Parts: sequence; structure tokens; C-alpha cells
Amino acid sequence: MLALSRKKNEAIIVNNNIEITILEVKGDQVKIGVTAPREVPVYRKEVYVQIQEANKEAASAEGMAALRDLLG
Repeated sequence: MLALSRKKNEAIIVNNNIEITILEVKGDQVKIGVTAPREVPVYRKEVYVQIQEANKEAASAEGMAALRDLLG
């Protein structure tokens, strides 16, 4: 993991096309802005984990249904 120090209105660039800017710092909270191409999905980690879990469950259910169909 790369750890960087940034102040308000400072930014970092990722992969030449994603900019992460520090918008505000209040106590222990930091507000950031992410500028990325539309085709690049940006999620909070907890939302991303929920999406991954839902996808695994859906794939598992679909796989079981397909297996049941094959076995008759």
C-alpha cells in the first residue's frame, strides 16, 4: 500500500486518468472527490463488497439451477 499525505485541495493521479482530490478535512473525517472516466466504476469499499457477495450468491444459485436442469 502506498501512503501519501495530502492537504485540502491537493490531489493524486492514478493510472493517468483518475484524479482523487481532498475536498475537506473535519476532525477524523476526510471528504474526497474522484474524477474518473464514465467507464471506470467507483464504489465505497463496503458497497463493493456487498456487490461482490450478491454476485457470488447469484452465480451460485444460477449454477445450482443449471446443474439441476442438467441432472433432470
